[in-house]
Amino acid sequence: MEFQDDAYVLSARAHGEAGAIVEFLTARHGRYLAHVAGGASRRIKPFLQAGARCIVQYRARVSDQLGSASLEPVGEGPSALFDDPLALAGLSAAAAVAGGALPEREPYPGAFLAFEALSATLVNADVWPAVFVRFEAGLLQDLGFGLDLSKCAATGALDDLVYVSPRTGRAVSRAAGAPYHDKMLALPPFMLSSQGGLEPGDVKAGLDLTGHFLDSFVFGPLNRPLPPARMWLIDRLDAAGLL
Repeated sequence: MEFQDDAYVLSARAHGEAGAIVEFLTARHGRYLAHVAGGASRRIKPFLQAGARCIVQYRARVSDQLGSASLEPVGEGPSALFDDPLALAGLSAAAAVAGGALPEREPYPGAFLAFEALSATLVNADVWPAVFVRFEAGLLQDLGFGLDLSKCAATGALDDLVYVSPRTGRAVSRAAGAPYHDKMLALPPFMLSSQGGLEPGDVKAGLDLTGHFLDSFVFGPLNRPLPPARMWLIDRLDAAGLL
């Protein structure tokens, strides 16, 4: 088996004296693990940081075997964010969520595009935390657990959608959800429209929303907690006053 694909590095760990086991999110083939010879070397190691973009050449003798890979770096990658620890935390959290949520060796092109969109916005601190929420919503969508925010689940109304049912993931209008206010998840306006703008508390509401469904439908059934990197990101966003 052999392929070449655009990819992002999700994680890397040392293997043997000089190699590394690297986890990639590829554009057309999904999440793959591969051995990268020399991955622990000073020359290659900087290109194996979480979120690094590359072109990966993958090879394996049989399809169910751990293959080997070589890579060609694309762009600056995480090195462009070295002066922005918060953005690096966002990139690491996104890589951890994608790595934990996506099954191996199944194509999820929407997840790749969502990761690509997030990576492109990390230089803009006013925007990327909301895009991170959209990234997680995109993962849910690609995994078959997409939120239905098109209309009120109870009345069919298209306006004043301010809640999401924690059971079904469907939007609920203010009037229909009022009696169950304490049990509903808040729906921040930016998740309905890119023109919705951001108000204080919106990013937290978005992260609570996607976190609930990632936990309920993706990580929970696998008996895994949400990635610690995601919790660290939330703590740092809170400390920076961006929630």
